Amino acid sequence: MDFSFTEKEEAFRQELRTWLEDNLPSGWLEGERALDKASDEYPAFLRNWQKKLYEGGWAAIAWPKEYGGRNATLMEEIIYQQEMVRVQAPPLINYVGIHMVAPTLMQIGTEEQKKKYIEKILTGEEVWCQGYSEPNAGSDLTAIQTTAVKDGDRWILNGQKVWTSYGHLADRCFVLARTSNQEKRHKGITVFLLDMHQSGVETRPIIQMDGEHDFNEVYLNDAVAYDADIVGEVDEGWRVTIALLMHERTGIGGQVFTLEKQFNDLADSARQLRIDGKPAFKDPFVRQKMVELYSKTRGSLLNYYRNLTKTLKNGHPGPEGSMDKLMVSELTQEVLSYAVSLQGHQGMLWKKDAIMDPSWQDTYLYSFGMTIGGGTSEVQKNTIGERILGLPKDLGR
Repeated sequence: MDFSFTEKEEAFRQELRTWLEDNLPSGWLEGERALDKASDEYPAFLRNWQKKLYEGGWAAIAWPKEYGGRNATLMEEIIYQQEMVRVQAPPLINYVGIHMVAPTLMQIGTEEQKKKYIEKILTGEEVWCQGYSEPNAGSDLTAIQTTAVKDGDRWILNGQKVWTSYGHLADRCFVLARTSNQEKRHKGITVFLLDMHQSGVETRPIIQMDGEHDFNEVYLNDAVAYDADIVGEVDEGWRVTIALLMHERTGIGGQVFTLEKQFNDLADSARQLRIDGKPAFKDPFVRQKMVELYSKTRGSLLNYYRNLTKTLKNGHPGPEGSMDKLMVSELTQEVLSYAVSLQGHQGMLWKKDAIMDPSWQDTYLYSFGMTIGGGTSEVQKNTIGERILGLPKDLGR
């Protein structure tokens, strides 16, 4: 593995740093980052941030230049993720659109679809969500029950989607529906580009245990899509589904670097927090646990770099991404859990009453979703076992 960056790559880093210093909201770099997700201003704030990224040429650096990107190298993408984590940049409201929907349309979509949607995804004018999971079809997407029935040049969709991130803010949805019943369950599925602003679409919030609202249930009651809204071929949406999931799982780098920063922040907190009048970091049990977490965090980062090196050599990501996803999501939970338990009984305090940064409790509760979203830990273990270790498939699959 080569841990060094070229002069060109370091120049790219400095260009991004300079832009961030000039364009992040006032006070952001000084720690003034309070964002109330429940406020009416929050969606507008995120849309404005994405528009600013677009205007600066930083909204989708990996995209080809003809679509408004920079045609960035993989290493430049890594640097981009590192710098965004370093400054704790605002979240990307159109993450699904930029990292999943648009790349899939570039790969499979019609010219009409590319012209109609891609630029608006980049500017943040249209926010997208992903209509995959259902109450009885989470990790096994072939079990979807949402139906689409042909009606002239229209398709009538009925069913329910769940865990739809940003569904309450989305203008359009990349949705899976069953258009026919065939012997092989992955056949008969079609992908539609669905307008969320119609009477046949109802979005209900799922309030998480941290009190936040990121996920939604989406009910389709005679929702309408058209032939022009189909991605790929009718009944052949499984290929499109897999294409989108491959794009989804290439974003693990940002999570790896976030985990590294979370551990470093935890180490700083352990130096400030006091146990029996002394810094917690001087307690031998605390030090032992911190060494253990450091070893795991560092191992996770090095494993990511090893897989990244393989990707650079092969020119495409492999199943090793499941190793990164599994390690990072599970370890993030462990690091955040210890950050809360380190506070003792005061770790139960919430928001403004917390004795440490209150985001520890909030982020810890949110971290449980990381082991589910993007493929559950159980699915990742199956992928590792079958595609990396060469083990036989589950008897039930």
